[in-house]
Amino acid sequence: MRLLGRIALIVFAAVLLLVAVILVRTLTYKPPVTADASSVRVAAPVAVDVAGAARRLSAAIRIRTVSHQDPAHDQPAEWDRLHAFLRTAYPAAHAVLRREVVAGHTLVYTWPGSDPSLAPIVLMAHQDVVPVTPGTERDWKHAPFAGDIAEGAVWGRGAIDDKGSLITLLEGVETLAARGFRPRRAVILVSGHDEEVRGQGARAAAALLKSRGIRAQFVLDEGLAVITDNPVTDGKLALVGTAEKGYATLVVTAKAPGGHSSAPPQDAGGVVTLARAVTAIADRPFPMAFRGPGADMLQVLAPDAPFPVRMAVANSWLFEPMLVGQVGATPSGAALLHTTIAPTMLKGSPKENVLPQDATAWINYRLAPGDTSATVMARAKEAVGDLPVTLAWAKTPDEPSPVSSMRSDAWRVVAAVAGEVTKAPVAPSLVTAGTDSRYLQPVAQDVYRFQPMDLSLEDVGMIHGTNEHLTLKNLEQAVQFYARLIATAAS
Repeated sequence: MRLLGRIALIVFAAVLLLVAVILVRTLTYKPPVTADASSVRVAAPVAVDVAGAARRLSAAIRIRTVSHQDPAHDQPAEWDRLHAFLRTAYPAAHAVLRREVVAGHTLVYTWPGSDPSLAPIVLMAHQDVVPVTPGTERDWKHAPFAGDIAEGAVWGRGAIDDKGSLITLLEGVETLAARGFRPRRAVILVSGHDEEVRGQGARAAAALLKSRGIRAQFVLDEGLAVITDNPVTDGKLALVGTAEKGYATLVVTAKAPGGHSSAPPQDAGGVVTLARAVTAIADRPFPMAFRGPGADMLQVLAPDAPFPVRMAVANSWLFEPMLVGQVGATPSGAALLHTTIAPTMLKGSPKENVLPQDATAWINYRLAPGDTSATVMARAKEAVGDLPVTLAWAKTPDEPSPVSSMRSDAWRVVAAVAGEVTKAPVAPSLVTAGTDSRYLQPVAQDVYRFQPMDLSLEDVGMIHGTNEHLTLKNLEQAVQFYARLIATAAS
């Protein structure tokens, strides 16, 4: 009995010690060191012609710069129309900007700075939009390419992604140029024409800047936004992407003799082999881990989060499984914590009574920072084992981007302006989709991804979906952000 009593006492003391450690770490927790944005003097607000900006966004939406998977379906004349419209709509901007066109229709604007020793800043927004899914046109409250201004918003494909950014960025430049602002550091605008499909324009722009020896202080592109109902703090949160996932598509092919379906082989042929291979790959997901930009977000927010969240983050050495379980409970949350695997396309026989001579599947990966296309391929090969299939990349993969700094002057400026304009706390995070900014990484110290627009989690679904629209409030906020960012960073 004495021995049991001693054991119980030791266990009790250990529990008390553990509780004490957890409480002390929670109460003394400090987030990762980030540059102090409070010391930045953010430029004053500007006067925004909201009605005029809405009309100009409406006109841009009516120009159908739709990028199709097959470029033969594109209409290059629409990009020419957009370029002509921009020159007419923004005379003050075009008077101070040096305009160049690369790769056919990608725009590169340079606003020279008075001090050439200062590294320039690069602001990005692409011109093209995705198609509207055939048959869904009647689901739109306002026709997708009408550019209607109604219900306090501008409606249409591209209103947010990404003509909303392009127009509000040029509105900001026009406003500053019209009142005589002259930047000390150069301001470069890059507007790719094919972000939604190929990104060749951004690659060409990056090559142009690199050939001139340009090393920008920072690049800012689309990516994340102000989430008005984020579940961590249950309020507004401005998320700035410090990195984005890589992109790769694996082609899995099972060869077979083919033949008539009335006499199938004993092994059931290539389709079954392919199914086994795809299942084997999908059944070996990459483990989720509390690291990288997804973890940075919670670590930065923890001091203002509910006590249980703060406690779990401060003691992630103990509570990581719980954190991973909570964040990874939704597909969007899980995507922040690991490389994702998504079988998306299948091809087999051209007829239902013919055995295919080859069966093929395409598996799309979004690679988290820390993984590479080489590690993905190795994992897939290990998963399929000795199944008679071949594995190959559909095209050269895009590796995950480097993680940009949260301690640099660039972060300090971007975070300060974002916080001041949106009236929301600012935190880093990971962009799980892809942007043109990945191609600018070699010519910039830091690359950030943020749109200054308030969106609920439900609102995010309209991007590439139905009823895309930009509220007039968001339009004004975005113009303020870009104008004040340029005036702050380039003064």
